[in-house]
Amino acid sequence: MTQFDVTMAGEINMDLVLYGLPEDLPVERELLADDFQATLGGSSAILAHNLAVLGRRVGFITRVGRDELGRTALDRLRESGVDLSRVVHEHGPTHTGVTVLLHHGARRRILTYPGTMHLMSRADLDFDYLASARHFHLSSLFLQRALAPDLPILFRDLKRAGLTISLDTNDDPDGRWSGGLPELLQYVDILLPNEDEACRMASRDTVEEALLVLSAQVPCIAAKCGSRGALVQAGGKLSHVPPVPVDPVDTIGAGDSFNAGFLSAYLQGADPVECAFAGNVTGALSTLRPGGTEAFRDVQLRDEFLRKHAFPSDGS
Repeated sequence: MTQFDVTMAGEINMDLVLYGLPEDLPVERELLADDFQATLGGSSAILAHNLAVLGRRVGFITRVGRDELGRTALDRLRESGVDLSRVVHEHGPTHTGVTVLLHHGARRRILTYPGTMHLMSRADLDFDYLASARHFHLSSLFLQRALAPDLPILFRDLKRAGLTISLDTNDDPDGRWSGGLPELLQYVDILLPNEDEACRMASRDTVEEALLVLSAQVPCIAAKCGSRGALVQAGGKLSHVPPVPVDPVDTIGAGDSFNAGFLSAYLQGADPVECAFAGNVTGALSTLRPGGTEAFRDVQLRDEFLRKHAFPSDGS
């Protein structure tokens, strides 16, 4: 009997979101937003939170500063039921990371202070804790700078321990799409990029071409295509999974919320297309409130939406 369904090692921060600012931002001017939200941030933390809300047993290792933002972020995760017994608290001067998002309708600016997310290393990870799960997930590959050199060995050892592994690289801020990614992909069972990330990591112009190239290394790939739904490449077949139509309030964290639905269904034995449908449901749900977790914290909204769209639950 495993202790967890999923273990994760990744970043945590708070997202500070300002709405209503002009896209053209002059200097030396005080520009007034018309709304503001502070929500749990970090792709890893958003996924851990939403997976736990969906009923999965989640163990999460992160490195966090001794500051108010760090305490607030951990409180949000704790509220969802994520196990935080192996969290590492920073003793030096580095603070918990923060991302400021300037929301301009369909477009946004993303400004990040990495803080402790760049500091977590292999020495911070309890391997036995990570291995006490059925599945391991890593998000934000290119932000895990201290951990990155040891990730191929970590992935290899987790596979040898019997875990399946999923990866969402997220964006590469340096635009290189290299490093240890090719070495990691040999251990990955499920790759969860968006369509632009898939094209960049495969050096192809279309997402369909990219998925075909990547499928030579990864058996299951689900590419998030926003309002067009998702594409799944698995078993030598490419499938389109239609979106769940909604009027979005905010798309921040929608990709991480897709991952939560996909992995929740995967852990219940669903096939890849069914998993992507579940991901489309949870991705759509997340857009109904600001940030990546607020819709999951709204119990009435969450339960009614999941029930309406036949989200798979245990025993279904």
